[in-house]
Amino acid sequence: MRPEPKLGVLLINLGTPAAPRAPEVRRYLREFLSDPRVLDIGAVGRWLLLNLVILPFRPARSAAAYRTVWGPDGSPLLHHSRQLTEALRVAMPDLEIELAMRYGEPSLQRGLDALKARGCDRIVAVPLYPQYASSSTGSTVEALYRAAGEPWNTPFLTIVPPFYDHPAFIDALARVGAPVLEDFRPDHVMFSFHGLPERQVKKSDPSGAHCLARPDCCDTIGLNNRNCYRAHCVATARALRDRLGLAREATSIAFQSRLGRTPWIQPFTDVALVELARRGVRRLAVFCPAFVADCLETLEEIGIRAAESFKAAGGEDLRLVPCLNDHPVWVNALATLIREAAPHPRALPILTDRPPATLSA
Repeated sequence: MRPEPKLGVLLINLGTPAAPRAPEVRRYLREFLSDPRVLDIGAVGRWLLLNLVILPFRPARSAAAYRTVWGPDGSPLLHHSRQLTEALRVAMPDLEIELAMRYGEPSLQRGLDALKARGCDRIVAVPLYPQYASSSTGSTVEALYRAAGEPWNTPFLTIVPPFYDHPAFIDALARVGAPVLEDFRPDHVMFSFHGLPERQVKKSDPSGAHCLARPDCCDTIGLNNRNCYRAHCVATARALRDRLGLAREATSIAFQSRLGRTPWIQPFTDVALVELARRGVRRLAVFCPAFVADCLETLEEIGIRAAESFKAAGGEDLRLVPCLNDHPVWVNALATLIREAAPHPRALPILTDRPPATLSA
């Protein structure tokens, strides 16, 4: 008699240093920036840039930034990811669920090995990046297939696709953000996404003639920009704005965390928020919908540095809207994504505690 296939789930986030010290940050950055999908330049140029420009100086600065947000449980990204994993285990007790990071620990191999040890031959992998980018989702999928292909008996993988406009994801963002907006009553709401070099956006366009070729290139998603990170971000912001009932003129989109001198997608968050303050915006709320867990880029870059810049430019207050972290509506939304992607969805439990339609907390 054929045994019943056992289904495992592997949640995957980008990664974090092991400690907020320069040696650990250097180790993490070396692994991260050695990825040719992240620094997509020639191997020689990547080695020179990494070893002569970035690694001698950036680890100490980044370590100092990490120390401002590091908690008793370590990195906020790892802490929130672990809590999410535990909450999902409670919500879906019939599944084996593990956490992995693309870079650092727990590694992809460690996560796959843990699921294999529990008899999981079929695995639903969930890259926790709502919008597709080759440097995040693409890199993770490539590395996952490579790791899964090493053992003699390979697992059978199903990948949850980008969920940038999935109703469950948008509803979770709205239900986490609505109480913050009601309490803070901002003049303006910014949707700040992680940035990306323009060349990487253009490389996602198979026609070579659509992405960044005109101002409205991201307004709709079609054949040529279906894998465009910027178009995915615009779709997320538009859906979230509509779900929250915000006026278009009271919102804006920007991109943070640029690195180096090559052109990155615009507008830039650090420039845009200063301009908003100078135009008279006094109370600015910022969503970071490219991140499902609070991390250095949300807590330090936006919650601390961006807030200081906004106030220095004449703004009164900047409120960072928390990421989804392990909020119950996100746990339910994630369970929905897994159920929809699973090879045998009828075998999975259907959660009855679905989030209500209202935006109330």
